[in-house]
Amino acid sequence: MAYALVKQLHLVTVFLSWALFFVRGLWMIGDSPRLGARWVRVAPHVNDTVLLLAALYLASFYGAQAWIVAKVVALVAYILIGMVALRRGPTKAARVGAWVTAQLVFLYIVAVAVTKNPLPFAA
Repeated sequence: MAYALVKQLHLVTVFLSWALFFVRGLWMIGDSPRLGARWVRVAPHVNDTVLLLAALYLASFYGAQAWIVAKVVALVAYILIGMVALRRGPTKAARVGAWVTAQLVFLYIVAVAVTKNPLPFAA
């Protein structure tokens, strides 16, 4: 029972994490002042903390399988690319490119999770 509830929590927080990142990227592209709002800076960190705790709980049932390792490596890449997209990119073009790249990395992470295969697009 706890596993199912934590899995649902994980899925909800995954969606919220992506949605918040997607919207912040749109605001970055449009130079929106909303990007500087306090809740915009705090909410993703709170959500991502819950997401990480749920992920650690779920991973404890699987151990260090190849698909979980692939997700963790891709997550680190997603975070670093996301930092470039929302803060560290030297130009808007670099930030937009990083934002698009982060979307692709996110899709890879989801594909790995669904297939439980580190090469989800391989034939």
